[in-house]
Amino acid sequence: MPFPIAWLDLREPADHAARDPGLRSAAAALVEAGGLIVDLGSGIGSTVRALQPHLAPSVRWRLVDHDATVLREGGRRTAAETVLCDLSREAPPIEGASLVTASALLDLVSETWIERLADALKARRAPFYAALSYDGCLSFDPAHPGDQPMIAAFNAHQRTDKGFGPALGPDGARVLAAALAARGFEVRIEASPWRLGPGHAGLVAALLPGIAGVAAGWGGMAEAEVGDWLAFRQARAADGRCLVGHVDLLATAAP
Repeated sequence: MPFPIAWLDLREPADHAARDPGLRSAAAALVEAGGLIVDLGSGIGSTVRALQPHLAPSVRWRLVDHDATVLREGGRRTAAETVLCDLSREAPPIEGASLVTASALLDLVSETWIERLADALKARRAPFYAALSYDGCLSFDPAHPGDQPMIAAFNAHQRTDKGFGPALGPDGARVLAAALAARGFEVRIEASPWRLGPGHAGLVAALLPGIAGVAAGWGGMAEAEVGDWLAFRQARAADGRCLVGHVDLLATAAP
């Protein structure tokens, strides 16, 4: 599923602030000078900008995405190698990788896809660093009576097919962790939530219509109820608070 460049730009500062610093540093430390990092579902190269300050200047990048427009923009911004690849149908091009990365991807994919990825990582003994996988935790302050049904509808929609088969949604990172552990990897998981406040009004305002649109179709809520919730939330976007839960994962092949 494609994501507009404007949305990817809008979320990048929050993504960078949310990444667990310990796992980010540990992932970067796995890559020696001249090593190759392959970023799956790379978009406009946000992972490059998140890790680059922690890497040797000679580290190389391969950006992999199915959207030619965002991939081209990612290549322009990072000067990385780019590979146009539909990961829902094609094997991930991770040959030669010192580290494989992904961001905001595991909640979109199916268990079958996870198993294939785990097999590919095992075959190459490649470490994997996945950041910002949605974990099902979503909350707002101040509260509104419609919050819980809206959140329940959003989480239900997270499990629908996003192009990779029935999505794991909030369970994606947990399922991959179990699959990699079963293949002999050592796995670490840390929380990496968005904590959005008055300084993130634009991001919150962009997030809300998507949640409302999903709830209108999946939550069994009346149009007037959804509209009331959305109007309340939009009015508080500049002074309210929102927490969107994510987790980061780092897996390394056991010696």
